[in-house]
Amino acid sequence: MSMKPGQNTKVLFVASVESHFISFHLPYLKWLKEQGAEVHVACSGDMQIPFTDKKHTLTFERSPYKLNNIKAYKELKKIIDSEDFKFIHCHTPMASVITRLSAKKARKRGTKVIYTAHGFHFTKGGPWQNWALYYPIEKILSRYMDCLITINEEDYSFAKKSLYTKDIRFVNGVGVDTDKMQKQTEEKKLQLRKSCGYKAEDFILFFAGELSYRKHQDLLIKAVALVKEEIPDIKLLLAGDGALMNKYKQMVEENKLEKQVLLLGYSSEVVNLLLLSDISVSSSRREGLPVNVMEGMAAGLPLIVTDSRGNRDIIINNENGYVVDIEDEKQFAQAIIKLYKNPDIRKKFAENNLRDINKYSLHVILQEMIKIYEEYLV
Repeated sequence: MSMKPGQNTKVLFVASVESHFISFHLPYLKWLKEQGAEVHVACSGDMQIPFTDKKHTLTFERSPYKLNNIKAYKELKKIIDSEDFKFIHCHTPMASVITRLSAKKARKRGTKVIYTAHGFHFTKGGPWQNWALYYPIEKILSRYMDCLITINEEDYSFAKKSLYTKDIRFVNGVGVDTDKMQKQTEEKKLQLRKSCGYKAEDFILFFAGELSYRKHQDLLIKAVALVKEEIPDIKLLLAGDGALMNKYKQMVEENKLEKQVLLLGYSSEVVNLLLLSDISVSSSRREGLPVNVMEGMAAGLPLIVTDSRGNRDIIINNENGYVVDIEDEKQFAQAIIKLYKNPDIRKKFAENNLRDINKYSLHVILQEMIKIYEEYLV
């Protein structure tokens, strides 16, 4: 790479919320700082983001119909036009739409625009409304970027066939920090259960995610209702907040599952919750490349996931977990019972997950992203 410290090479990262950077991108910001880049970020919120020289606070709305997005466009365009950024890397749907529009003039001056699609809003078999709204937007805006990074096979295949962007890459997500993850041991599992108030004989399922239509936790609640007689010590731990919290509380009460389904709210103890569990599960209708599934793999757990984009990229049915239909709680329940009754299958899935997680590790993904950044820093 030709860039040297003191060369005042500027780069800009854009996302709707600051938590996106805190959760996924600090290693990349850190690497750019180490190369001497002046790192700018644009997002909402008032937190300090490590490894940045300047934070631009903007408000991006999720809905494309919100007037605040027009204000965000004007503010971001002013920032981009006044700075000589070597490249701009944008994330999250609306922030990326606004960034690509804001950077049209800058691209003519040589600024490169990179967009990571963390899962297109339209999917195979998805609602026609999503296709009608989001597909034309992506089609048009694919002309206004230099590099598109996709993180699952479905999006990559679609982009290669249907979008105008010439440089389309496939990268296995944002990377899981396997150095921070721990492999489950029986001793650690029992120790954590004791400290958290769970019994040694409990059969525990765990899912971390926003309580939302997309994450579809109602499927898991229905599946637990179907198996609670056959697995009397079953526990489903749901970590996360969201708009559907009250709905799910009502479901739990109506099905008399207060002892089986625990809505934990936001938790900073995801690693420990994985390590005390028997199975990691995902009920999502749509994913980019799910970090929670990869974290379950890194902990050495068997998986049960829905057959959605992202999930099926990582979990191969009967190889490292079970993949079931998105709307079939009976099939999910059958998969739970199968793993409950077959410790040998659980062991096989766990071992295969520990083997396969390496290709999703932060170390591997960071090296892939460094290669892309080096190309666009020249």
